[in-house]
Formats: sequence, C-alpha cells, structure tokens
Amino acid sequence: MTSSTDPSSGARPSLWRHRNFRRYLTGQAASVTGSSISTMVIPVLAVLELDATTAEVAWLTFLGQLPPALLALHAGALADRHSKRKQMITGDLVSAATLTSVPVAAALDRLSLTQLMVVAAVQGAAGVLHDAAAISLLPSLVDRSLLQRSNSRIGGLFAVAATAGSNLGAALTALLGPARALLGDVLSYLISAWCTARIQAPESPRQAADGRRLHTEIGEGLRYVHGDHRLRTLTLVNATTSAALALLNTLWALYLLRSLAMSATAFGVVLGLGALGAAAGALAAPSLAARYGPGPMMLAALAITPLTQLPLLLASPGLAWQFAIGGALFLQLACAAAAGTTQRTIRQVVTADGMQARMQAVSTWLTSGARPVAALLAGGLGTWIGVRPTLIVGTCLLVVPLVVLYRSPLRGLREMPGSPTTAPPPAEALTPPTPPGPSVPNSAVAVDVRHKRSAEGGP
Repeated sequence: MTSSTDPSSGARPSLWRHRNFRRYLTGQAASVTGSSISTMVIPVLAVLELDATTAEVAWLTFLGQLPPALLALHAGALADRHSKRKQMITGDLVSAATLTSVPVAAALDRLSLTQLMVVAAVQGAAGVLHDAAAISLLPSLVDRSLLQRSNSRIGGLFAVAATAGSNLGAALTALLGPARALLGDVLSYLISAWCTARIQAPESPRQAADGRRLHTEIGEGLRYVHGDHRLRTLTLVNATTSAALALLNTLWALYLLRSLAMSATAFGVVLGLGALGAAAGALAAPSLAARYGPGPMMLAALAITPLTQLPLLLASPGLAWQFAIGGALFLQLACAAAAGTTQRTIRQVVTADGMQARMQAVSTWLTSGARPVAALLAGGLGTWIGVRPTLIVGTCLLVVPLVVLYRSPLRGLREMPGSPTTAPPPAEALTPPTPPGPSVPNSAVAVDVRHKRSAEGGP
C-alpha cells in the first residue's frame, strides 16, 4: 500500500497536507454537491413538472437503483484489476453526458418521464463504476492508521457539500427551472473528473489478474467477505438497512411535496438540515467511537434511527411540522454518518489491499440489490394501502439491522481492529481465516444514501 504523505512524519500528521488526499476530497465533494442538486431537483421535475404518479415515481427509483444491483460485483472486480482513477473518470464523464440530455430535451419541449427513466438507469450504471473505484482508492492514498480520521473528514465535508447542494438546487430551480438546474450536477461531474486526473499516487493493479476470468475474481470477493465475521455482519447490517431506507426513500419526496404540501424551497431546506446533521455525526464519529467503542456507538445509532421517523409519520401540513421533520432528519443523518463512517473504516482496516474494491462491491451489490425490490414494493404498497401506512412499514423494517448487529459480537467492539498484512493475498488463498474473536468482545445509516454520492443516511 502506498501512503501519500507529503508532510514530514509526525504523531498526528495533518490530512490537509496530503496533496493527493486533498485532490481526492475536492473532486468527491464537488460530486456530492452536484448530486444533492439532482436529489432535490429530479423529484420536483417528475412530480410537479411531469405529473408523475406514485407508481411512476416508484419505477423511476427502481430503474435508477437497478444498475448497482446488476453491475456492482463486476465494477469492483474491474477496479481491483485495473486503474481505479481511470474508472472513476470514465464514470464521471458518462454521467455528465447523460445528465446534459435532460435540460436539452426540456429546452426543445421533448422531455418525458421515459427519458428521465433512461437517464436514471445510465447514470446509475456510470455511478457504479465510479463509486466502486472511489471508495476503494482511499486506503491507497493514506496510511491505515489515518483511515478513521480520513473517513470522518470526508463524511463531514460531504455533508456540508450536500447542504450546499440542496440549497443551491432550490435556488437554481427557482431561478432557472428544474431542468436547467441539473446543469449544476453536470459541472460537478466534470470537476470530479479533473481532480481525479490530477491524483498522482501510484496504483498497483493485481498482476495475477492476467488471463483470469472476471467471474472467478468476483467469487473470490464473495468468499472473502463471507469468511470474515466482521465483514459479513456489517455487510448484512448495510443490506437490511438499505432495504428499509429504499422503501422509505421511494415515497419520501412524494409524501412531503404532495401529501404535506411542502414547497420546493422548503423541501431543499429540509434536505439541507439533514445534511448538517450528517456533518456533525461524521465529525464526531472518531471521538464517539474512542469514548464508547465502535460497537456500542453503532448499536445506539441504529436504535435511534427508527425513532426519528415519528415526526414524519405524525406530521400534517404546516410550518411547525416542517421544522420538526427537518430536526428529525438532522438527528437521523447524524446517527447515519457516525455509524456509516465507523463501519466503513472497520471494513477498510480489516481488508487486504488487493481485495478493497471487491469487498466494497459485495456490500454495494447486496445493499443495491435490495433497493429496486423495495422501490417496487413501495410503489405497490403505496397504491394499495396508501403512502403513510407504507412509511410505517418501512419504519418497522429499520429495526431489523439493529437486531442483526445486536446478535453479533461486534456490538461490544471497544476499539478498532488491527490491520491485515498489507501484501495482496495470493489468488489461491484469498479467503481470510475467521478471526478468533474481538479483543473486547469482539461498515452508510449505515447506509443508504439519500444523496447519491453523499454522506450515508436515510429519510
């Protein structure tokens, strides 16, 4: 593993003096800002401009979430085999070109829900390529001892970027209209690609990849995650959380904009408040984990998450309820970012260098695979029993990941686990031995993402 340490060594070197880390962080923060614009604008465009029904909103969400479920494992194997930076740049450029078609079609008065669905699918596929490489690139930029602080800084800055993006999206929508507001996201992809191209840290694609089939390497990644109880538990927590959040997220914007008559501006402000909570949670994660232990801290965050849904379920139209929903979202995303930052650090620390992208891809595959099914379920339940009862079902499902973590030895993890050998594992011995157990009983939420490339969290 390489460590991009520009500054002279010290007990606590400053991450901001790592040139490659700064470039990585700048590009990804710009990307998050743009995605927050789209997260705020696209529901407004579909619901208010194109009069999308509940079922159509569900299909739009389904098609956007289907590519990660289909392609995550392949994207992870490719990222471990080839240059992660080139894969990130390719994903950014494809996303920028695809999203540009929306304001162009709107200017020609040809925009339709069908086009939005196609754009969502293509952008989802490009995002898989980018994210599989981006998440697994970080351990090659900084030393493993700095991963927790790095993830904390990333989560905090991403949340601030998401706040700026949500409010910028609301402003651009008011000034330019929702379709042209998406040009802000197009610009963010271009900035991300430019910053990624300037990262100079060397990469070490696996030499053993020559002549091997991709599905063989995918299988190695699956066995690797299954063979380590820490990776297995955190991946299952992520997947179950993702399923619940996907059901909630599918109808969340529809419920606020239509049932609670929230304006587009208020909607953007509420998302911004949530992102501020994510910043607070991400920045506080290292100190909380150090004080209470990573396991108890994640367990508490998962326990609080279902409770933060109560203001949404009890709300009626009105300014007071908008403040209550914003406050609840602040708390929920604070819990999400704290837990997500910690679980991601644990997974990165315990994973060998040559398996980073495939480890992450397995988690992405399972969490993403749950989302399209949950989106369709949300559309069906929303049509059959109504939007609010469906949100109640999703809230109840948020208890499942809490139970999964509680039944695992990770619930008592009091300190970060040690790193494995930094040498890439040989191809014939990629399945790690199951650790003998945590030293004191011993990853976005945990970890769905309301903003596609932002701090991890839920509705």
